[in-house]
Amino acid sequence: MADYAFHPQAKLFYRPIEAALRWCNLMHHESEILKAAWSRPDIFSDFLSQWPSLQIAVEKIEDAVRNGDLRYGCLGIPVPMGTYVEPQQLTIRHSDLLNWMQVFYPDQRPAFLFGRSRNTLETITLGTFLALQADRDVLLRELKILQRQHHEILLDLQRIGVERDDLKAMVETHGRLSERSELTYKNIIGVLLRLFLEHSPAGKPLSVFTSQSAIVDAIIARYGGIPGLSKRTLDEKFAAANRSLKKR
Repeated sequence: MADYAFHPQAKLFYRPIEAALRWCNLMHHESEILKAAWSRPDIFSDFLSQWPSLQIAVEKIEDAVRNGDLRYGCLGIPVPMGTYVEPQQLTIRHSDLLNWMQVFYPDQRPAFLFGRSRNTLETITLGTFLALQADRDVLLRELKILQRQHHEILLDLQRIGVERDDLKAMVETHGRLSERSELTYKNIIGVLLRLFLEHSPAGKPLSVFTSQSAIVDAIIARYGGIPGLSKRTLDEKFAAANRSLKKR
């Protein structure tokens, strides 16, 4: 049974520059490059220009992280895809880097990821298998959570739709007065207006109000805070009531 020997440059997780150093076989420059990365990040890209392959490797890894092709974490702890992580704290697990390399760069087999084969057959190691299995279990749990959330959202949307239809039906059924009811209300208002403004057979006023405007002003003064009792609305309703009585 073939397997891979442990590689001394392998780690549980890597920062992008650490992974790129190993990918490009530039570990003999590691201390120099990492010192520049941490101390002068503002000019680090210019510093990398002396190693074009290293710069390209870093850009490939960072591009894969940005586009969701490569899972990542914060200081070795996995985070959900899309989570912002400070560049200095962004890390990539060994197993995730290995999977990404196999999919996107199958012709590349850097020793720190794949180790040194003990025979000509290339097989997955037990450690890698367990890591892949653990990743699969995490993805399955996340998928179940998403499916449950999706189901709950559908139920909520369905309930909202039913409530909307019920309210619409209620408004259509009860929100409008019948023609007969509307005429009755207009006549009542019109009669009350005339009653307030008319005089007794002896010529004595039936109320203290001398005009329709005085009635409107009194209503606004006492009940102006009640919805529907603005001057404009009262004038419109009173005018409609008067017209209704004139037709009789």
